[in-house]
Amino acid sequence: MTEQAPTTAERIRSACARGGGAMLAVEGLEPSATPVHHLLADGSFAITVPANGLLNGMVVASGGHGVQAVLEMTDYAPLPLREPVRSLVWIRGRLHHVASNEVSDLLDLVATESPNPALLQVNTGEAEAARGDTPYALVRLEIESVVVADSTGAEAVPVSTLLDARPDPFCALESCWLQHLESAHREVVDRLANRLPSPLRQGRVRPLGLDRYGVQLRVENEDGDHDVRLPFTKPVDDITGLSQAIRVLMGCPFLNGLRARRI
Repeated sequence: MTEQAPTTAERIRSACARGGGAMLAVEGLEPSATPVHHLLADGSFAITVPANGLLNGMVVASGGHGVQAVLEMTDYAPLPLREPVRSLVWIRGRLHHVASNEVSDLLDLVATESPNPALLQVNTGEAEAARGDTPYALVRLEIESVVVADSTGAEAVPVSTLLDARPDPFCALESCWLQHLESAHREVVDRLANRLPSPLRQGRVRPLGLDRYGVQLRVENEDGDHDVRLPFTKPVDDITGLSQAIRVLMGCPFLNGLRARRI
């Protein structure tokens, strides 16, 4: 049977790859933003925290015991919807100090897989701080549990399953594509909306998501919000396949964009 939607683990990996908003919560401290939160091959997260903050001091002082923490990642819709949050991911574990002689290699590894300007602020000196740049320290979150919640409910995901999954091939481009679709190709959205059940066509239809398995639409009407997935006939892996799959959903007779043959 052909898969019609990403697995929960795939959705989490895509949220990680997009590098959206994330907060780190530790009991007794105010939650703090983490500009870098990168999943490593060993099942832990490399995370940046303010180098001069209380949290980093707690992690260093904890030694091998670590500090209990929760990393919360928020997956926001690319468009300004009434309810912009598509899903929340909670990763619970213990924060551990990264030894100074290991920081450089870990930074190189993270930068190779996921370049992030905030990595340049790790282990910066007083001069950088004087310019207004926040100096960061690199810590490691050893995962104990992973839970994702969305409009359908909540689900726990084993770390091994998370590591086996891969991000969606279009996740990095999804936001700009959907924004362009909304602003410049409203006729495509309207054609896709024709595939919806009749009661849902009365509301305002907006693009909500796009992945290798299909398109998601959000219908905003008086009785609330309704999310509907329009699956492709089969998963796609490249731009050509994506373009053709969307044409099929639209009911376009020329699947490859060819002109009608003249008779």
